[in-house]
Amino acid sequence: MSSRPLPRSVRDLTGYELLLSVAELGSIGQAARRHDMSQPAASARLRQLEADVGTALLERRPRGTRLTTAGELVASWAQATVEAASDLAAGITALRADHHGHVRIAASLTVAEYLLPRWLIALRAADPETVVALDSGNSAEVEAGVLAGSADIGFVEGPEVASGLSSREVARDELALVVAPSHPWAGRRRNPRAAELAATSLVSRERGSGTRLALERALAERFGLETAEPVLEVSSTTAIKAAVTGGIGPAVLSARAVVAELAAGTLVRLDVTDLDLTRSLRAVWPEGAQPRGPARDLLAIALREQ
Repeated sequence: MSSRPLPRSVRDLTGYELLLSVAELGSIGQAARRHDMSQPAASARLRQLEADVGTALLERRPRGTRLTTAGELVASWAQATVEAASDLAAGITALRADHHGHVRIAASLTVAEYLLPRWLIALRAADPETVVALDSGNSAEVEAGVLAGSADIGFVEGPEVASGLSSREVARDELALVVAPSHPWAGRRRNPRAAELAATSLVSRERGSGTRLALERALAERFGLETAEPVLEVSSTTAIKAAVTGGIGPAVLSARAVVAELAAGTLVRLDVTDLDLTRSLRAVWPEGAQPRGPARDLLAIALREQ
């Protein structure tokens, strides 16, 4: 993950939000109303955006405004960033919430980073008064929190859930073997097989991680293989990706976690030809009691978006 300062042109997303609204509504005035701004203020923001980008983005007409060709390009590039900022805001709101709120959620890192923000946006849209408290950790920690009563509902990545918990699959996830472009495996014609993967020391999450347990279980159940001791154990996906990029060793991560790195070419994905690395992501709650209130609503949203 880069720590370089963001360029001035992307530090404030308000102009990009307005640009997307103008593209949809065809009017600066309507875009301003959507964002609770005056039309002069919205126009000033859009002019500043054009100055920052260095080219005209809007073609102003007597009966409305449309995007220039450059504006259409910038809007298409900005869409994912604006949506990601909304996900970030939803996650931060959950972290800030009072832990005596209406729903307490515990989630594994993969779910918390790549799925939960979208679910929380839908939950907040359905009931803006819902107060959410979020804790994240590995799957074992999530299960322990639900069993201890410190969370109303949890989301885990392991192949099975702890005794005393009920569960429901909410998504499928694919694990990906990744290496640095300079790694010997990246230049081979033949992809690794399960036995070679098991014998290789990987950069790995700590014990209790659902990703690590899913890989160990897949190798054990299909081939009776045990994994080698990790070359490095770390507690976050970001740290794993940095270590792999730096050449310390391969890693197996959620495919959702490495999309940007694969697109940028800083990581290379390899198929393990004889090993199925798909897994189930599950919601968990105390056995004998169904989720209630906002926890039930959140589960329904997750199931609907499968």
